[in-house]
Amino acid sequence: MAMEITQILLAAQSADGQIRTVAEENLKQFQQQNLPLFIHSLSTELSSEHKPPESRRLAGLILKNSLDAKDAARREELTQSWVSMDPSIKSQVKESLLLTLASLVSEARHTSCQVIAKVASIEIPRREWQELIVKLLNNMTQPDSPAPLKQATLEALGYVCEEISPQDLEQEQVNAVLTAVVQGMNQMEHSSEVRLAAVKALYNALDFAQANFENETERNFIMKVVCETAMAKEPEIRQASLECLVSIASTYYGYLEPYMQTLFNLTSNAVRGDQEPIALQAIEFWSSICDEEIQIQEESEEEDTGSSPHSNFINQALPVLVPLMLETLLKQEEDQDQEDGVWNLSMAGGTCLGLIARTVGDTIVPLVMPFVESNITKGDWRCREAATFAFGSILEGPSVKKLAPLVHSGLEFLLNAMKDHSSHVKDTTAWTLGRIFEFLHSASSEYSVLTAANLPRIIAVLLESIRDAPNVAEKVCGAIYFLAQGYEGGDSSSSLLTPYLGDIVTALLSTADRADTSNPRLRSSAYETLNELVRCSNLRETSSMVAQLLLEIMNRLSKTLELQIVSSDDREKQSDLQALLCGVLQVIIQKLSNSDETSSIINQYADQMMILFLQVFACRSSTVHEEAMLALGALAYATGPQFAKYMQEFYKYLEMGLQNFEEYQVCSISVGVVGDICRALDDKILPYCDGIVSQLLKNLSDPVLHRSVKPPIFSCFGDIALAIGEHFEKYIPYVIPMLQGAADHCSELSPDDDDMQEYGNQLRRGIFEAYSGILQGFKSSKAALMVPHANRLLKFIEAVVSDKFRDEEVTKAAVAVLGDLADALGPNTKVLLKDHTFHVELLGECIQSDNDQLKETAVWTQGMIQRVLVS
Repeated sequence: MAMEITQILLAAQSADGQIRTVAEENLKQFQQQNLPLFIHSLSTELSSEHKPPESRRLAGLILKNSLDAKDAARREELTQSWVSMDPSIKSQVKESLLLTLASLVSEARHTSCQVIAKVASIEIPRREWQELIVKLLNNMTQPDSPAPLKQATLEALGYVCEEISPQDLEQEQVNAVLTAVVQGMNQMEHSSEVRLAAVKALYNALDFAQANFENETERNFIMKVVCETAMAKEPEIRQASLECLVSIASTYYGYLEPYMQTLFNLTSNAVRGDQEPIALQAIEFWSSICDEEIQIQEESEEEDTGSSPHSNFINQALPVLVPLMLETLLKQEEDQDQEDGVWNLSMAGGTCLGLIARTVGDTIVPLVMPFVESNITKGDWRCREAATFAFGSILEGPSVKKLAPLVHSGLEFLLNAMKDHSSHVKDTTAWTLGRIFEFLHSASSEYSVLTAANLPRIIAVLLESIRDAPNVAEKVCGAIYFLAQGYEGGDSSSSLLTPYLGDIVTALLSTADRADTSNPRLRSSAYETLNELVRCSNLRETSSMVAQLLLEIMNRLSKTLELQIVSSDDREKQSDLQALLCGVLQVIIQKLSNSDETSSIINQYADQMMILFLQVFACRSSTVHEEAMLALGALAYATGPQFAKYMQEFYKYLEMGLQNFEEYQVCSISVGVVGDICRALDDKILPYCDGIVSQLLKNLSDPVLHRSVKPPIFSCFGDIALAIGEHFEKYIPYVIPMLQGAADHCSELSPDDDDMQEYGNQLRRGIFEAYSGILQGFKSSKAALMVPHANRLLKFIEAVVSDKFRDEEVTKAAVAVLGDLADALGPNTKVLLKDHTFHVELLGECIQSDNDQLKETAVWTQGMIQRVLVS
């Protein structure tokens, strides 16, 4: 097989489907029968200069895919296969890969760089292949190294840095890598391909350069070289250098002060006079500076330090930076309002202007308003659109007090602009109105820009404009969404919006039915706005309207089941529409179940809704499965014990959801619905518990299931235990070891990884909620079953309490489970608490908290413990 690999690789790319299939099967067999030889043969093929470029390219691709995969479980499997391979084979493969860096075929070099990085990602963290960096650097320092070898070596270094973590390299190695990279960027290097590869490698290596940036001399040298390459004659190098500067802005913000004047000159020249991709990176540099300063401000506000420890680069640059961004707003593209996700100078400049407004607040207003006033009435649509965009961009950041007078005086002008002959102007005006309603409109604000006097005019304009071109109508939906949201939480007896709701609902339903666009976003936006309208409406005034809407949406959902499905496209459209309609039903059910007077409406139509949901489940689409599950959870909560009559029919779909590992969001939502049903049915869920608990335990044991589903599963055990009480006893031998194993796993999670930190908090909370449910469920008759596990639980609570990364929700769950332990075990807790005194300090800290819920939980727990201690 190894001898024929070239022919098989070529056949696998044949235009003849039959030949291709046979070749692919041969490759698969070879891989399964002898993986080491398969890998070795591919690396030999890749490195052989006399082999055809086509076979070499595919060999490299298959080699890469034999070492890495998107799926975490598959990736771990491939990693273990490599780790356990014969060291001599691995050594030969690595030697072949390094040889390929000198190939005359650029594609072979490129693929080899990627494979080297994949091998490095497995071996370097294990302290293997330590000679790799030395060998790569050797390619750079040899006086006779050809340019293609240098280029490939730098590319490989960049990929390696992308794949591994800074702690995987010694500082000495980092220094050597950075030296080689910076030398490759030098103007003395004649090959532009080498210089470009060097700049890209630096981009990937920046995370490793912490110590180098702390050293002023080294930092000066790196910044000097990056700024020089940002002015190179080759546009690709200028763009890559600016990408480096964007990364430096966010990674090393604190070191930038000495270079800011140079950086401003560089970026402003690029914005004003360079090619668009380069100008976009220059704007992105300032957006990154804003992001850093906003984050520092938010952190200092949370810590209540009173002063912002950032360097105020944006404030200092404001007089020149704002005009620079305003200039870009006039560089629109003709069809930008018709395209999704368009990104050009105008969009980037407006986004940056918005970030500047959030960074400096009121200070930006007098710098932008002259531009708005001088352009808003000009004949050229570009000027009118840019002025509107500028005004809309600065509505978040400055105070309502500063902006409200401007909005009051300009609102009528904006409403009139919804009839502008330019679609661009109408699109941006509708977006700006949405921003006004989002940031400056609140029923409880003393500066609210919406009044009983101007609301009729606003509603009239919005209802007329929602019939405009689809892109304008979509922005109008957004404006109505925030208009409705602003009335939430106002005077509970009446809402100014109520008289207009019927007309708005009719307009949104008509918009959802529009046939003049193939873009599904308008329909989606119309239904999402309808949801918000229902959610924020005053139920006392709108219950009959919401009930009518319930019937209308049920009717629409019923009609989707009659659609003719002849293609996968038809199926997708049906699924998308069903998902949107199930989403509206969920919101309506939740709204009507909020009041005793209206919950009877749900009971009246529950049977019909359930039949519809079951028919929707039968369509077997994951998107719909998700939305229908959420609606069903809301129905279970609303109907309470009455939901039991639906369980027999529904259970098979619930089971399908719990087994859906691939679409893990469906699985996660299904787990949440089990909790809803437990709360609705209490012990009436008992006949289904064996199947549910068995599936949940299987899910926890399966390495393929996405980790985000696991914390909700633990919480779900608590819901089940609380619902069925003493009947949970038979699951204890299986569930408690799972909880203890997960608790041990929490201590192994890396505190340096933000994602792992967040996951750790979710996992701890899930574990505590499981124990709380079990303890409360056993309290009346089976509490003694938990005595053997109490000490280990206390130790876990103590470990979590000592973790400075725990969030407030985890603290609350820890305090609650402590109270449940004392409440359920009674006098048995007294002996346990003698060995654990951490609770005294913890409860003292929580009772002083600003969080009322946490304080309340702590006071209750303290009462439970005191009752036990004095007993």
